This record gives sequence, C-alpha cells and structure tokens, in this order.
Amino acid sequence: MPGNPSPVARLFWTAVIGGPFALWYGRPALAATGFALALVALRHLVRRRRFRARVRRIARAHGETLALRRRQESFRDAYGNWIEDGWLRERDYFLDRTVLPQIAPRYADLAVSEWERMRAIVEAEAAAVALPDEEDAPEDGLDYERFCAARLVQAGWRAHRTPASGDQGADIVAVRDGLRLVVQCKRLSKPVGNAAVQEAAAAQRYWSGDRAAVVSNAGFTPAARRLAAATGVLLLHHDALDALDALDRAPA
Repeated sequence: MPGNPSPVARLFWTAVIGGPFALWYGRPALAATGFALALVALRHLVRRRRFRARVRRIARAHGETLALRRRQESFRDAYGNWIEDGWLRERDYFLDRTVLPQIAPRYADLAVSEWERMRAIVEAEAAAVALPDEEDAPEDGLDYERFCAARLVQAGWRAHRTPASGDQGADIVAVRDGLRLVVQCKRLSKPVGNAAVQEAAAAQRYWSGDRAAVVSNAGFTPAARRLAAATGVLLLHHDALDALDALDRAPA
C-alpha cells in the first residue's frame, strides 16, 4: 500500500541501489549492501513478531469472552457433526471490529498477509481459558430456570420464577437497583432462534420490564442476533449471570 512498501519491495530496491555501488567500489560496498539487506530482513521479522504479540495481547484481554462465545457458538447437530459455523463468524467479527481498529494503520499491510495467523492466535487464546463445566447446567427446562434464577440472586438481583402457565414468554423476573429484567431461559442443544427473541420482547412489555434477555447454554442464530440488536433484547450465556451488574434501561 502507498507509503508502506512490502518487505520484498524494500529488499529489491536496496539491492538495486546497492548493486552498482558494490560493482564499482568492490568488497566494502558489497559488504555494506549485504548489511543493508540483512537490516531490512531483520526489521521485517521483528515487526512481524511485534504485530503477532500485539494481536495476542488484544485477544488475551478478551480471552474469557472469546472462550464463552467459542463454546456458545459450537454444537453437535442431529447427525453427530460438530458445527462451528457460528464461532468462526464470531472469530472473524472479533478480528474485524476489535483487533483491526487497534492495529491499523501501523500494521495494515500485515493484517492482510497474516490473517490466518491472526485467526490462529484468537483460537489459541479462546481455547486457553478454562470455563466452568457445561454439565453443571441442568438439562431439564424447569431445573434450568431455577439454575438461572439462583445465579441472578448470586449477582445481587431479587429474582423469582413466573407461573408455569400464563407467563407470556417470561421465565424469570429479576429486580436490582430499581431496574426490572425479564428473562427467558432456553436449555438447548442447538443455537436459539429469533422466536425466543420475539417472545422475550413481548414478555418485557407484558411484565412492564425495563430490559429483556434470553439466557441459554447454546448459541444464537444470526437471525436471532439481528432481531436482538433491533429490539434491545440481551442474549446471554448462563455463565454471564454470576457477574451481571445492573443494566441501563432500554430507550423509550
């Protein structure tokens, strides 16, 4: 890119400029040209190493979130295949929206040539974080609701489960610092679809909630994420409930 020539171009022009001097002045100029080429090559290697270290630091700072999203967006389908499509999209999203803005424009050229390496770094940092055992979450739907309510209580919320019938899409209503959170719980083996988001949004109005959330052990489909972004519904993994602080109220 303009103003930031590639290492190959640097080596080429160093050789082009130094070659005639080496032929004219002999060994001293040849040694100087070789030294200059070595410096260019070394600078490239050091710069690449610093670039990778920078990407690793950014990923490590978000390691716990990445690990959670990695588990949440991966599942085994009905045919026994391990599906990671959601995680792969999430990984690229993290690179695009979080990593690239912090490394550009200084490393813009390396961001192109090192893209696969960046993916590998994010993968490694996500895999390095030890998350609580997923089996801790009950498989039964009602037990899962109790499990989520208990985690909200641990986080300082006053939480109670709604009646089994007539809940209008809400499984838990929690209050903290005057804010009412309406929660729908989904214990599934595949990503949650946008129907759950629609139900949570409706439940927020019915229960006069300030915010609504869908909590699940699984991930969420792209359609569910788009609808959640449009409606303000939170999409959470149950591991996030332990430290869920009071939330801002939804805009009127």
